[in-house]
Amino acid sequence: MGNDAVHASGIESAESAKDGATLGPRRVRAVGAIVFDTSGRLLMVQRGHEPAKGLWAVPGGKVEPGETDEQAVAREILEETGLTVRVGALVGSVERPGAPGTVYGIFDYDAVLVAEPAPCNPAPGDPAAEASAEPGRAASDAADLRWVTRAELEALPLTDGLLEALRSWGRLP
Repeated sequence: MGNDAVHASGIESAESAKDGATLGPRRVRAVGAIVFDTSGRLLMVQRGHEPAKGLWAVPGGKVEPGETDEQAVAREILEETGLTVRVGALVGSVERPGAPGTVYGIFDYDAVLVAEPAPCNPAPGDPAAEASAEPGRAASDAADLRWVTRAELEALPLTDGLLEALRSWGRLP
């Protein structure tokens, strides 16, 4: 990690120079979850707050002080979607700019629904009933939630670099 130190808070910060100034941007550790349903659709949330408000992303967020990445993934999924997951392997990581002087190090993990709720039997052709049968609900920082096919994913306004990262990691629906 060079001059960067990882703190128990999950925030990476540059070491201080002798004059008290910091070297480089403030680094914030964040996590994301790549979750598929039994139909092979990918779980996506629409961001309700900055950064990237209104864009679609995999659910996730900042690692809180004292949390492991796995704990943060499970907490963020529960907070943003109401779903419980079992966190799997690290799939990949990216860096994205945040507020001026801040860089997010985002670590994305595979995750599996612990118990996918049984959908009700929606009336055929009733989009409102079919949507209500989907597992999960948008909550916390998420403005909306969708389970998407590859075509639906490619049509959404996504956070910067998400489609390319999922493609390079072999994680497209």
